[in-house]
Amino acid sequence: MTVTTLPTAIPDRELAARFAREAEPLFDVLARGARRLTRNDADAEDLLQDALLHAYAGFASFKQGSNLKAWLFRILYNRWVSCYRAKQRRVSEVSADALTERDLVGNTDRGCTPSAEAEVLDVLPDDRVRVAMAAMPDGFREVLYYADVEGYTYAETAAILDIPIGTVMSRISRARARLRIALAHRYTEPAESAIA
Repeated sequence: MTVTTLPTAIPDRELAARFAREAEPLFDVLARGARRLTRNDADAEDLLQDALLHAYAGFASFKQGSNLKAWLFRILYNRWVSCYRAKQRRVSEVSADALTERDLVGNTDRGCTPSAEAEVLDVLPDDRVRVAMAAMPDGFREVLYYADVEGYTYAETAAILDIPIGTVMSRISRARARLRIALAHRYTEPAESAIA
C-alpha cells in the first residue's frame, strides 16, 4: 500500500490538541475497520496512518458536535478506495525468468485481485447470505452491510456513504426485502427438487 504525503493544511496547536483528544479513543475501532478493508495487518497500518494524516490536515473542516467516528471512518474508506483504484491501474510486474510454462498457459487470472465487494462478501459466514448479497445492486448491498453486518446506525451509515438518511432507510428496507426473498427461494429450492 502506498502512503501519500501529508496534505498542505496544518491545523494550529489548539486544533491539533483537540484532534488528538477526540480522535485517539477511536484509533482501535478505526484499526479494526482498516484491517477489515485491507485484510492485511501491514496494509491496515498504512491505511490507518494515511487516513489519520488526511483527517488531521482537514480537521478544521470537521463540524464540532457532529459524529467524529463516522467522519473518520468515511476518510478511512475514501483513502482505501483511492488506494484500491490506484492499485487496479498499476500494471503488475513479474520477472520473465520467474515464469514457468504452466504459469503462462494455466493461469489467466494472474495479477487480478478480487474487488472490494467480493472481499467483504467472502467474510460473511453463510454462503446463502453471501450469494444473496452479491446479487444485490451496489447501493443496496452497501447500506445493508454497514447497518446490519457492521451495526452502524442509519445516521452513521448515511454519513459514511455520504447519502441522505432517507435514502439509507429506503435502501435498507428494499435490500432486506430482496434478501428475504432470495433466502426464502434458496431454502425452498432443495426441498422442491427433492420432491420432483
